[in-house]
Amino acid sequence: MALAFDREEYDRRRDAVLAEMKARDLDALLLFAPESHYWLTGYDTFGYCFFQCLILMKDGRFVLLTRLPDMRQARHTSLIEDIRVWSDEAGGNRTKRLKDLLFDLDLLGAKLGVETNTHGLTAAHGKALDEALQSFAAAADVSDLVPTLRAVKSPAEIACVRKAASLADAAWEAGMAEIRPGADEGRILAAMQGAVFEGGGDYPGNSFIIGSGEDALLCRYKSGRRTLSEQDQLTLEFAGAYRHYHAAMMATLTIGPATDRHRELFDVASSALSRVEGAMQPGSTFSDVFDAHARVVDGAGLQPARMNACGYSLGARYAPSWMDPPMFYRGNKTAIRPNMVLFAHMILMDDTTGTAMTLGRSYITTDDAPEPLSKVPVSLVEVT
Repeated sequence: MALAFDREEYDRRRDAVLAEMKARDLDALLLFAPESHYWLTGYDTFGYCFFQCLILMKDGRFVLLTRLPDMRQARHTSLIEDIRVWSDEAGGNRTKRLKDLLFDLDLLGAKLGVETNTHGLTAAHGKALDEALQSFAAAADVSDLVPTLRAVKSPAEIACVRKAASLADAAWEAGMAEIRPGADEGRILAAMQGAVFEGGGDYPGNSFIIGSGEDALLCRYKSGRRTLSEQDQLTLEFAGAYRHYHAAMMATLTIGPATDRHRELFDVASSALSRVEGAMQPGSTFSDVFDAHARVVDGAGLQPARMNACGYSLGARYAPSWMDPPMFYRGNKTAIRPNMVLFAHMILMDDTTGTAMTLGRSYITTDDAPEPLSKVPVSLVEVT
């Protein structure tokens, strides 16, 4: 087996889930999130885009129902011993195969917990699953169970995050070596992603974001490449990824001297980030962190330019997004705890002047102030 962690680490994770299952009086979990599969067993695949389910019994047994191409993947990357396969065939009913498996496992009438809030369970499969489970006791939605446990990282996970952060710094340096007037965005992306791969890292949970000119005001990847002008702006959001653990960064820099508006927005963003760092510690909530950011931004008269969230948790994530719950937004009363890995992004998009400014860093929470993961200084970068 090609496990990312030692067996004791996986045993601790499984025992934590089993304890929560007992507290909720559940006989088995039906897990559809690839992050849950990976965190609990090491199972590493993009096969969740089809249909697969990891069953965790209250006695600690794992049973995986998956597609044939992923059978060997599960054998090689996970500690799962009981692997069942559904067949590709016209009119094949995957959820019926799961229902039959639940009967085989003597779970008729059992109390089941089901992960539904995941990209690993499409709406179509979810509807079919609801029909298949009608013969069983009412199923509870346990989409919060594993993510809540995953949010606080073990020492072994923190080591992976630190490696991911070093890869993010390497990507930044590689990108900076390519950024200049006349540079092609494709070469910048190639250098940044290449630095992650060369350092032993992975594809990230979502595409690196790059945008110059008007596209610097976008917060998403879009296809198409542009050549940087003599006077320009460039927004980058990217992450180092190692063993699927992420450490993200975000920045807007200028090609040519920064405008006065760039400087004004950077001053607000850096002040907001400083306030966020002050709130990002035990005794505060995720809402407190968002509110600290909003007070600075709104106080500067920039409420229309900001987002309604300013960051989120990071961990081992799969496509289509490296964003992990919980998030920093108003009213989120989730408590900040030590050993969380959190990404805070200050995003200001001034549509009136067409000016972008972003500033984002990842942190490990401690018993006191958070520890920044990147060694890249927080500054307004001007490339001339």
